[in-house]
Amino acid sequence: MIDEIRMKQNLELLSFPRLSGTEGEKKAFNIIKEKIENLNLEPSVQNFSFTTFYPRIYQKIVFLLVFWTLILLYLYIDFMFTIINLIVILAVFIPVLIITRKPEKIRIGKKRDSQNLFVKLLGNSEYSYNNYDSLEQDNLRGNLLFMCHLDSKGQRLPMKFRVFFFKLWIFSSTCCLIIVLLKIFIYGHLGFWLFIIGAVFLALNFIATAALCFNTTNNKSPGAIDNASGIVCVLELLTYYSDSKFRLNNYNLWFLFTGAEENGTMGARHLYNKVKHLDKAKSFMLNFDTIGRTLDVITDERGNFFFKNTKDFTITYHTPKRIRFARSDAYIFADKGIGGFGVLDKNSYRYAHSKEDTIDKVDVNLLNKLLTHITIILKFVDKRAN
Repeated sequence: MIDEIRMKQNLELLSFPRLSGTEGEKKAFNIIKEKIENLNLEPSVQNFSFTTFYPRIYQKIVFLLVFWTLILLYLYIDFMFTIINLIVILAVFIPVLIITRKPEKIRIGKKRDSQNLFVKLLGNSEYSYNNYDSLEQDNLRGNLLFMCHLDSKGQRLPMKFRVFFFKLWIFSSTCCLIIVLLKIFIYGHLGFWLFIIGAVFLALNFIATAALCFNTTNNKSPGAIDNASGIVCVLELLTYYSDSKFRLNNYNLWFLFTGAEENGTMGARHLYNKVKHLDKAKSFMLNFDTIGRTLDVITDERGNFFFKNTKDFTITYHTPKRIRFARSDAYIFADKGIGGFGVLDKNSYRYAHSKEDTIDKVDVNLLNKLLTHITIILKFVDKRAN
């Protein structure tokens, strides 16, 4: 049975600052590892290293380079001066863009260490866990992947302000570029007003750029919502399915605890290599990330049936938005072709990455209802697969 009391105890146990690459994250890793071992299961560990260049420096470089470019094009002081500056901008931007295509391989900056933790439970008793070592046989059954991330982070600006300034930066950059292009063809009185309007958008872009560059990461958030709530969900499902009488017959169950998600999803990028052999058409992902007091589900068409008949709680559906700037383990796996859904609470984003991300913001009873519902639906899915 799903145990609400145990979930609450685990939430309290795991709600402490645990920035990726710190002793806090390692402490959370050790807690989960010990709990898995207490279930008489042998977890697999994947160690990896990373730097903070991609999530904390790369974007600020882009913001500054775009602002610099807009000023050059807007003022257009001199042709050669502008060309030389644009060459310098490209000389910086192109190498940075190239190395960030594979963020997990970046070695610029101080190296930090993290780790992923995962457990695989077989779909039936035909093979025992200890002697099951054939990757090919994973695809004899379907594969369900339950995911969460171990780390937390705090930031100087609340998330709602970061989202606002990022949208302002996108909007003002686009408007400035349009006005610069119009200025090439329009002169006289109308050209003067374009110059004035362009100055307004340039000022807005400066404000947004300054705010985004001013924002810094810290280790002050207890991370109860983001993402101790997700950890306790995956841990509780693992506890439930560790009992062989609840095991599914037609699906292997994977329980994935990733490190350094808040650092450019580094853990998921590495952990995908452990599951990339799975048949994408027979694999399904359930990502638990940032759940507070309400439930939102980001899902593809295969995930809709999970929550069609919820009676004890309400679900708000969202269509996936494949945005390059997304920081989510679910995005990494979905981008590789493993469909499914992400469970979260959009209303709780106001507290995420702050000191206010505390256990009183998490409704454990709601988590209990969610997991109970999932186990019921998976029984039905398993029977239908026979």
